[in-house]
Amino acid sequence: MALNRRDRSLSARSVVTVWQLLAALLIGVGVSRSIDTAPELAATFARTTLWFLFSAFVVMRLFAAAASLSRPTSHGAGWQGALPLYTLLCPLHREAASVPGLVSALAALDYPADRREVLLIAEADDAGTIAAIAAQRLPPGFHVVHVPPARPRTKPKALNYAMASARGEFIAVFDAEDAPHPQQLRAALDEFARGGERLGAVQSPLIVDNADASWIASQFAAEYAIQFRGILPLLAHLKAPLPLGGAGNHFRREALEDAGGWDPFNVTEDADLAYRLSRRGWTLGVIDTPTYEEAPAELGAWLRQRSRWIKGHLQTWLVLMRNPWRTAREMGLGGFLWMQLVLGGGLIAASAHAPLLGLLLLNGVAPQIAQVSATDWMLMIVGYVTAALAAVFAAFLERDRRLALSALTMPLYWPLSTLAATIAAVELILLPHYWAKTAHGLTRRRTPPDP
Repeated sequence: MALNRRDRSLSARSVVTVWQLLAALLIGVGVSRSIDTAPELAATFARTTLWFLFSAFVVMRLFAAAASLSRPTSHGAGWQGALPLYTLLCPLHREAASVPGLVSALAALDYPADRREVLLIAEADDAGTIAAIAAQRLPPGFHVVHVPPARPRTKPKALNYAMASARGEFIAVFDAEDAPHPQQLRAALDEFARGGERLGAVQSPLIVDNADASWIASQFAAEYAIQFRGILPLLAHLKAPLPLGGAGNHFRREALEDAGGWDPFNVTEDADLAYRLSRRGWTLGVIDTPTYEEAPAELGAWLRQRSRWIKGHLQTWLVLMRNPWRTAREMGLGGFLWMQLVLGGGLIAASAHAPLLGLLLLNGVAPQIAQVSATDWMLMIVGYVTAALAAVFAAFLERDRRLALSALTMPLYWPLSTLAATIAAVELILLPHYWAKTAHGLTRRRTPPDP
């Protein structure tokens, strides 16, 4: 499944193409000249574009809030007959502290031991993690895969390497800090059975279980709740492409191999793979049984993780836009437009939050310099209210009132994304394939309620 050798145009090994650089240069020159020659027209165009984008986000979040009021509805019979062999891929890098909890959580899955194989994937020179695994009394079906230390040293490279040893008909990915619900494998199989042969992957909701560790962690938890309880179920219901999370995702092996596996050069391999699956004609779905995760609890860790995510989303968008006509043809026009809103719009929003906040503050002290109309204010207020509603509804679903309280301070959290986007843009140029590691096991995690 060497994606770069199979189809170089689908890999992020090269960041941008020559024509993309030329297009960016022409657009930059055009914007600069329009500002010089027709500043009012340029300002109107920019405002109209942002209005359209924010309006689309408002509508999407309204529907996502409605979607979060109920759990995914299952129709039809679930999995029938003998249970297939299931392979769980668990990439670990400098995760010695998380090994005991991960082994315990995976051993607790309600699935026959002889129909489940767990591959604990460690870098061959990661002595600490290897020693932590060796110290465990591994249950039957648990195996260790040692990945040769070679560039790129990324999670998707490790996953591809381990796939050579995987025997399962279905594949799931879990990170070191994950605690999947015991019924998750069975729930995924039921959804694959109901979704038909072209359902290539399903995503479990990722739920933060250390939201009380800090303000950053609480905001992260609210953000996850909106994403996994609202937006992704909405996209799945609409049969639109949806960006998978980095863990708690399940694949038909056939679909995974058809899409070329994971791109070892993309630092958000999950979203990239999801859109490639859509391009190959596979549909994506969601299930309700959650995977509990640990959120970064301090700003530095959050920035490292978020800048990596934004950099990976930039890589993914640039790959998709190398040949937009081909992407639209393969994904379908509707899927292509949804991708632009969710992926492209998210990148623009991350870059725009801090400048917009600055504009609002400047308007308050010097309105003659920064003019913000009443309709602009109304759109931004409505946008905030709909995001808050989505968080409140998701909090109700999670039975966690703290997520609802986190919605009150969301406008202070969003501008941090602009700082992360700036770091991502610099890294995309200087360190495009660098994987900023997130440390785990640093905060107390609460025992989650049964869903």
